[in-house]
Amino acid sequence: MKSGIILAGGEAKRAGGMEKYHFSYNGETFIDRLLFTLKESVDEIIIVARDESHCQRFVDIQGVKIVSDIRKGTGPVGGLHAGIKAASGDTLFAVACDMPFVNKNVIDRLFELINDYEAVIPCWNNSEKDMIEPLHAVYKKEALEKYLASHKSLSLREMVKSIRSYYLNVDMLRDIDPKLMTFVNINHLEDLERLKMGDFL
Repeated sequence: MKSGIILAGGEAKRAGGMEKYHFSYNGETFIDRLLFTLKESVDEIIIVARDESHCQRFVDIQGVKIVSDIRKGTGPVGGLHAGIKAASGDTLFAVACDMPFVNKNVIDRLFELINDYEAVIPCWNNSEKDMIEPLHAVYKKEALEKYLASHKSLSLREMVKSIRSYYLNVDMLRDIDPKLMTFVNINHLEDLERLKMGDFL
């Protein structure tokens, strides 16, 4: 069974206080675009909010699990911890809520490549030392559970270095996503305006 985990618990400080999952493109919110894509690739979807009050913003979404951080204030690592606790799947796709062009075919390929690895992490130069995409990646649930049971670092980079990860050069995905739009993330309101003007396309 495959689970999809959407991390939606960020404080949105870089987005002028606006929740990034409410950003919209072509009339669709980022969260709706993500949900539509994930439903084709996973058996369940989990949205991780930052607290119980924040969970209420997602209650109208049908067919998803909504959970909040258990370890408050620990960033994306805390979101992953809450997500895997709720996940029924043994393999997980974890994604940030500010990525409006996530590609179903890319997700499927990451799942296909996991095999005996504990994670498949897209990277931009064949190495964990270079830019990596830990919030657009596939993980084995058991490996994350073991790491998150006793970790000290809140760094996603340290997390993926601590498990048996396959670093997949993003160029290997260009046959299905030539411009690698799947990795575009929108952090600032200025980025959103550039997106609407077509600067990312």
